[in-house]
Amino acid sequence: YTLSLHDAVPISIGDCRYQAAAADVKIHLDCAEELAANINTDLIRQAVLNLLDNAIKYGAAGKRILVRAFKADETLKISVQDWGPGIPPEHHKRLFERFYRVDKGRSRKLGGTGLGLAIVKHIALAHHGKVSVESKLNQGSRFSIQLPL
Repeated sequence: YTLSLHDAVPISIGDCRYQAAAADVKIHLDCAEELAANINTDLIRQAVLNLLDNAIKYGAAGKRILVRAFKADETLKISVQDWGPGIPPEHHKRLFERFYRVDKGRSRKLGGTGLGLAIVKHIALAHHGKVSVESKLNQGSRFSIQLPL
C-alpha cells in the first residue's frame, strides 16, 4: 500500500529539531503534499534521520540543510543536502561501508559509530533502491536515496 512522504519525512526532521537548534542549523523541506510511494515508513524515517544526523554533525554551523523528496521518471528520490566542508573524493566509494569513517578523530568526538550510512544503504536495498553521494570540498554534500516506484 502507498504511504505519504509528506507525512513521513517531517517526523525525521522533528526528531532532529533540538540537535539542529543546538548546532545553529536550519532544516528546510521540499516535498509535495501529494507525494506518496509504497514504502516502509519507519525504515524511511530512520534513513532520513541518519542522513540528517550526519548533515547536522558534519555540516557547518549557522548553515542550512535541504531535505527534498520528489519523483524523477520512475524513481522516488529523497536527498539531504548540506553546505558544510564536503568529503574528499577518495572517500566516496567507502562511505556506505559499516564502520567506515572519513575523520576518525572527529567522528569519535561527535559520537559517530560509522554505521549510519551503512544502515541507510541497507534500508534503500530493502526497498530495491540505492544510495549515492555527491560532495565537493568546501561546498557541501548531498546524500540521496533512490527508490523504484
